[in-house]
Amino acid sequence: MTKAELVDAVAAGANISKAAAQNAIDSTFVTIAKVLKKEKRFSVPQFGTFKVTNRKARKGRNPQTGEEIKIKASKGVSFKASPTLKEKI
Repeated sequence: MTKAELVDAVAAGANISKAAAQNAIDSTFVTIAKVLKKEKRFSVPQFGTFKVTNRKARKGRNPQTGEEIKIKASKGVSFKASPTLKEKI
């Protein structure tokens, strides 16, 4: 599903305009990002939990040349589905 399809589904399901659905979805994603940055965790009951993960620096290989390269440490986001969501899918 694309973001445009999500906007259409939310607009139809909530009986609101596409513009209002777009604003709600954008606001939701911005809020989740802010919470993750500040608290490192965001939980939605009966859906799941988003967590910030830290990846250590490591060595890798350039697939074109085979040359060894250094990969910097980075942050990512992981998601763990709740048991309720797992049952639904």
